[in-house]
Amino acid sequence: MSEESNGRQVFDEAWANEVLEANSPVREGGAATASATFPVPDTGGEEHGTPLYADVATLLAGGLPDPPTPSFLRRSDGHALFYPGQVNTLYGLPESLKTWILLAGCAEALMDGFNVLFVDLDHNGVHAVVFRLMDMGVDESILVDPHRFRFVEPEDRAHLVAVVADAKAWRPHFAGVDSIGELLPLLRLSSNSPDDFTIAHALVLKPLAMAGAAVVVIDHLSKNPESHGNGPTGTAAKRRAIGGVSLRVTINEQAAPGRAGSAYIAVNKDRHGGLRRHCPPAEGRAEPVAGLFRMDSSGGRIEWSIRAPQVGDAAKLDGVSPADLATLDQLDPPPTSVRDVKARTRWSSQRATDALRVWRSRNTKCVPEEQGTPAEEDRSPFPTPGARNEEHDPQTDQNVVRIGQKDILGGVWEGTPA
Repeated sequence: MSEESNGRQVFDEAWANEVLEANSPVREGGAATASATFPVPDTGGEEHGTPLYADVATLLAGGLPDPPTPSFLRRSDGHALFYPGQVNTLYGLPESLKTWILLAGCAEALMDGFNVLFVDLDHNGVHAVVFRLMDMGVDESILVDPHRFRFVEPEDRAHLVAVVADAKAWRPHFAGVDSIGELLPLLRLSSNSPDDFTIAHALVLKPLAMAGAAVVVIDHLSKNPESHGNGPTGTAAKRRAIGGVSLRVTINEQAAPGRAGSAYIAVNKDRHGGLRRHCPPAEGRAEPVAGLFRMDSSGGRIEWSIRAPQVGDAAKLDGVSPADLATLDQLDPPPTSVRDVKARTRWSSQRATDALRVWRSRNTKCVPEEQGTPAEEDRSPFPTPGARNEEHDPQTDQNVVRIGQKDILGGVWEGTPA
C-alpha cells in the first residue's frame, strides 16, 4: 500500500508482487515438479504447487488423503480443535480468555515436539508470552531453541513479510497470530474492506498455512451487542476465508492471578466438519459447544484443560435455565413479545427478555452453512435456472426464492405448496 498526497491509501502492486515472490515455495532444481497429465502452473507464488486439474482418477482409486482432521489443542476426550495446514480463528469479547486458549495450543504443541511461531501484533510482549508458556509447563530449553520456538513483534509490514518468507523455509507446525485487528492496520489495509482482508489473508495467513502450520488467529467481536451473532467485527470476508474452524469464545468464570477461570468454546464454522462431528447436538443453538476451557493459577503454575462438551452446556452458555425454556415451549399460543411473556409467567423484565431471546433463536429453522453451504452474502449473482431470484426479478417484493414446491423465505425452508 502507499499514500497519495491527499492521504488516501492506494494499493501498491509492486509491493504485493514482491511479497508474493518472497512467499513462493522453494522449487527443487529451480522448477516446479509436474506430471504430463496434471501440470503444475507457476502462478507467481500463492497457488504454486497445485495441479492444473483435480486428479479424479486418483480420488476414485482411493489414493487421495482423507479429509482434514483437527489435530492441535486436544480436549479431554482426545479430539482436537485446530486443523493443520489451515487458517483457524478464535474470536470473542475482550477478557474472554482467547489469548490463553491460543497459548494453551502453543504450549501443547511445543511439549508434543512440534515447532511454534508466535506473531505478537497485540502488544503482549515477549516477556509475558515466554513466562506464561513456562508457567503452562513448557521447558526453558525448548523456548531458547530457535528451531523449536520463534517469537516476533513485527515493527512494520516489511518485518512481517520477512517473517512469513522465513516460515516458508522453517515450516512451523503451529502459528499463533494475535490479533487480526492489528494485522490489517500494520499492512495499511482497512478492517471493513473485503478486498483488503483478502489481500492480507493471501499475503500473510494463507502462506503460513501453506507452509504446513495450523494457523490460529485471534479476532474480536464488535462493540454493538446486537451484531455479536454475526461473528467477528469487520468484513464478512473473514468468515468466508476460514479453511479450518472458527470458534466463538464466551467467558464463563472470569480468571484472575491466583484464581481459576473458564470459557465456553462454540463452533461458528467448521469447513470440513471434523470438529463438529465430535460435538453433541446444538440443543437448538446455531453453534454447538466444542468444549469448556479451564485454567487455574492458584497453585503457582498455570494448570489448564479443555473439557469435552456435555449435554446441558448450551443452556449454560446462553445463561438461561432449561426450565425457563421448557415453560416457553408449553405456552399456547407461543409467546409473541417480552410483555406477553411477563404477563403469562410473571417473570421480571430481564428474565423474560433473556428467555425469549434464546427461545426464539432455538425455534428459528435455518439452512445450515456448514461444510460448504454458502452464506447469504455468498449467494451466486447468477439466477437459478427455473427459479425466481430476487437479485434478478424486479417483481419480487420479499426475500423469497421459489424452487419447485418449496419456498426459502429469508433463508428458511417454509415448505409451502406452490
